[in-house]
Formats: sequence, C-alpha cells, structure tokens
Amino acid sequence: MAGESKDRAGEVRLWRNARLATMAESGLGIVEDGAIAARDGLIVYAGPEADMPGALLQDAEIVDCKGRWITPGLIDCHTHLVHAGNRANEFEMRLAGATYEEVTRAGGGIVSSVGALRAASPDELVAQSLPRLDALIAEGVTTV
Repeated sequence: MAGESKDRAGEVRLWRNARLATMAESGLGIVEDGAIAARDGLIVYAGPEADMPGALLQDAEIVDCKGRWITPGLIDCHTHLVHAGNRANEFEMRLAGATYEEVTRAGGGIVSSVGALRAASPDELVAQSLPRLDALIAEGVTTV
C-alpha cells in the first residue's frame, strides 16, 4: 500500500557529535566522534559518525549532542515497583536506633507491607506504580 510504504520509510532521528559507550568491545566500546540513527524508534546505526551511511542524513531530524555521552539504558534487576503503603516512619525509627523487632512490634515491617498490598485493588496498584516507573525511566532505566 502506498501510505504504508511511506510510513515504513519512516522518520529518521540522528544523534551526532556524541560520545558513545557501545559495550561492544573490551572496555566500554567507546566511540569518541559517534552517531546513532534511529528509524521509527529502532536503532539502525551506532558507531563513528564518519562511517555512517549517507542515506541516513536525508530528511533526518538531527540532534547535536555537543560531545555528551550516549550510553545503553540501565537495568534495574531488583526493584519493588508494585507495592502499597508507606514505610517512611519505619526508616525514621531505624535511624533513631530501633531494631527491626521493635519496628515490627510497633506495627511495621514486612507484615504491614503485605497487608497494605493485599488491601489495595489492582487499579490502585497500577495507579501507584506508573509514576514510579516514569521516575525510573527519567533516571535512565529501560528494563525492570
């Protein structure tokens, strides 16, 4: 289809004048004068700007990175994204010298966390978790 092929040609965004950490070689795979090109949100080139196919420059939206770093997204392999309740008072108790047993006797600890989680509806949990996910993304985390 004509409209579909135009969409497939897709928009190209090019980040140039960047320092890349590609993680592709020993060390960090550093590329000092690097560029990244993406078509329709998918990376189609990452490497030295001088080696980039010229066709990617045609009609590309260009972002000048001014020598800044572009690195792979971070992976948070241990996050408690979905939870309910607030344990800030427990942290304050611990900072004041309370033991975990004292926190538990005061109604805190994992039992209170599990209770709050069980009391929350799925919709409440999603509504509470999405801002946490947005915060992780803003910090460079791409995988949880």
